[in-house]
Amino acid sequence: MSFGWILFIIGAIAFHIGLYGMFKKAGITPWAAFIPYYNTWLMIEKMPLKKYWFFLQFIPIVGQFISIWIFIRFVEHFGRFSLLHHAATVFIPYIYFPYLGFSDSERYAGNAVVKNYKKSGAREWIDAAVFAIVAATIIRTFVFEAYTIPTGSMEKTLLVNDFLFVSKLSYGPRLPNTPLAIPFVHHTLPITGTKSYLEWIRLPYKRLWSQPVDRNDVVVFNYPVGDTVVGEYQSNINYYDLLRDSYKGNREEILDRPDILVRPVDKRENFIKRCVGISGDTIQVKQGLLYVNGAPAYVSPSSATFYTVQTQNNQAIDEDMLHQNYHVETDRERGQLVQLNSQGTYLVDLTEEEAARLSKQQGIKSVVREIKDFNPSVFPVDTAHYKWSEDNYGPLWIPKKGVTVTLTPENIAIYRRIISVYEGNQFEEANGKYTINGIATNQYTFKMNYFWMMGDNRHNSQDSRFWGFVPEDHVVGRAALIWFSWDSGPRWNRLFRLIK
Repeated sequence: MSFGWILFIIGAIAFHIGLYGMFKKAGITPWAAFIPYYNTWLMIEKMPLKKYWFFLQFIPIVGQFISIWIFIRFVEHFGRFSLLHHAATVFIPYIYFPYLGFSDSERYAGNAVVKNYKKSGAREWIDAAVFAIVAATIIRTFVFEAYTIPTGSMEKTLLVNDFLFVSKLSYGPRLPNTPLAIPFVHHTLPITGTKSYLEWIRLPYKRLWSQPVDRNDVVVFNYPVGDTVVGEYQSNINYYDLLRDSYKGNREEILDRPDILVRPVDKRENFIKRCVGISGDTIQVKQGLLYVNGAPAYVSPSSATFYTVQTQNNQAIDEDMLHQNYHVETDRERGQLVQLNSQGTYLVDLTEEEAARLSKQQGIKSVVREIKDFNPSVFPVDTAHYKWSEDNYGPLWIPKKGVTVTLTPENIAIYRRIISVYEGNQFEEANGKYTINGIATNQYTFKMNYFWMMGDNRHNSQDSRFWGFVPEDHVVGRAALIWFSWDSGPRWNRLFRLIK
């Protein structure tokens, strides 16, 4: 049992012992303090409050905060109204309740003292602000969250500076791993650049009323290889690629950098991709076309990739025509138009339908889909066994919870990170032999489901082809709605568009 769980158990016992003393002072049957929900029912009767407050406690997520409010009201009946006393009720009840319950200087004052208390104007504003922050935090953590598209990896399904609502309820709200955090900030405080969270309490992965991720959903998830971050690069270059390519695997040397950061799952960067494969699927890319379980996969009509475009008579391409008729951002920094040479050859980011139209456009000689050759940097970065590329990849089976695989020198590169990092085992290998948690074995049973995420913009996406599987505990929610979009002004035609 971890130290965190030991503290939690001690705190829970102290909380209920303190409540026992408070019940005794209030004239409530003391032993009832140890029975969840029955204790709040008796508090509501004693104060008294409307009975519907008891039943509101059973609303998922919100109900937990209703319970906290009932405890705060109970504390007020001890004559304690200040913000400090309310904060103690919320944050340290395992200390504060034993004090109220057993201190000779504290007594139960009853409903009369509550009726006689009047809040100051400043206190009214403070209470309103605290309520707003708590309500917004609940919504952001458990219901939905706003998200902005930072890169072109999902173009042309999602565009840079599309503003989305991400549904946390679609797959079940995920309890935060690090509940002690500054509201509305992901992992870094502005101005100071320091962590926005404390790791004194680390909760294990838990999802309320879990629902499966469906194939082809557009999903927001925590960056799987974002557990260790090089501050200079953040998610632009992940730590493991930098370790391999720039430091030749020398961990001691890279760890000498002062900007190495380690982040828990819920504080890793948020990514958005399409879930093209769910646990148990076999995915394969052949000549740039995706197959799932041997059948052609769904392709979003707005999915884009690079095509080599050759103009007639080696003329310069008409960039205004590309922008107006084919939705190509001709700003070179956006990477959707690349001039390959001075003889009228370009790489252009197009959907399949746009490529077919462009091939018939006056002044265009040919439009050919670009196919990338062998890339030694694609997952699992094992060129001895896998000579794959972004456009010719797999077949690869996606791990499924409860399934057991046999580990071999040929497949260990695929499963190594799952075993040692995502599922937290002590893993050692030597001379083709494997030891897991001190036991020699060549079998492993997966504890979680995994997913395969790819950007709709196939040649402009850092996705599962480069860093592998997305564990279920990294899934944040489903991208549901574009509520606003901006590109030198509002994109009015994209407002309130459902994401498919």
